[in-house]
Amino acid sequence: MTLRPFHLAFPVHDLDAARAFWGGVMGCAEGRSADTWVDFDFHGHQIVAHLVPGMAGADVGSNPVDGHGVPVPHFGIVLDMADWQALADRLTAAGVEFGITPYVRFKGQPGEQATMFFRDPSGNAIEMKAFADLGQLFAK
Repeated sequence: MTLRPFHLAFPVHDLDAARAFWGGVMGCAEGRSADTWVDFDFHGHQIVAHLVPGMAGADVGSNPVDGHGVPVPHFGIVLDMADWQALADRLTAAGVEFGITPYVRFKGQPGEQATMFFRDPSGNAIEMKAFADLGQLFAK
């Protein structure tokens, strides 16, 4: 099966801050835009920052995973390990505050993965992860 690009629209309180973060820090190329929204290429997927003044990221709660409180809702992508490490280094250098610092969870278990959690300037929770063996993505 060929994976198809997904589309995700999310609220931001400031388009300039969204452009600086998603375009600059995250390295996502900008696509189409208007006065109230901006498309970004998120590793081949289309994410759209929609201006919603006064709207912060919807932080409904968290779930315990491997000893950490994982924010819900959140979104992200699965990278290869080298790209994940390069992003972790870039985010650290940019002074991004991690909600869950980069680490490997489920060590030695099915589904072992590198993960990190952080928020964009509007408070949207993001998880970036990687697997040494992508075949473990849905391992039980």
